[in-house]
Amino acid sequence: MPMPAAEIETLLREAFPDADIEIVDLAGDGDHYKAVIASAAFAGKTRVAQHQAVYAALKGAMGGELHALALETKAK
Repeated sequence: MPMPAAEIETLLREAFPDADIEIVDLAGDGDHYKAVIASAAFAGKTRVAQHQAVYAALKGAMGGELHALALETKAK
């Protein structure tokens, strides 16, 4: 079952309350998304560490409910 964009955004907002978040459904199928996230929590972290923080915020949904997520992260 696909994961709704609103659910992705809710999980990300819980982890990064200060973030500017944009979720785009890339294929229109509710299964392939792009997330653009700007948060102060990313300051001083490598891109890999930023992406790991996002995956942790999704609480295991990657690879299950959420099939594909392209990430663009940056510090605020």
